[in-house]
Amino acid sequence: MSASPGKLLLAVALMVVALFAWGHQRTIARHDPRNTTGADGMVLLKASWCGYCKRLEAGLKGAGVPYEELDIEESSDGEYAFAALHARAVPVMVVGQDVVYGYDTQKLGRLLADRGYRVQFE
Repeated sequence: MSASPGKLLLAVALMVVALFAWGHQRTIARHDPRNTTGADGMVLLKASWCGYCKRLEAGLKGAGVPYEELDIEESSDGEYAFAALHARAVPVMVVGQDVVYGYDTQKLGRLLADRGYRVQFE
């Protein structure tokens, strides 16, 4: 028994879509900041218009906290990192292998204190 041309075409189309989706997910996963932060590295995902991002940056800079910055709208690395972390809003701060979503200064303060930083957030 042979498959009809329509069924064969549908099967090929579904395989192409599946391969594309698999490749896209692998690309996103490669950009997860936790792949490079180790135990103590830090990455801030932000947007230039975000007031909470600016407040967070001011606190980090004031305390001398070293971190990498990724703008989710101005760089593909930032966009992919945002997707890899399943984030829905900025700011997102990666501290080692921990992820802090939003302006959660209590959680972020604890994680930074564990690494020897005292940060004053507004």
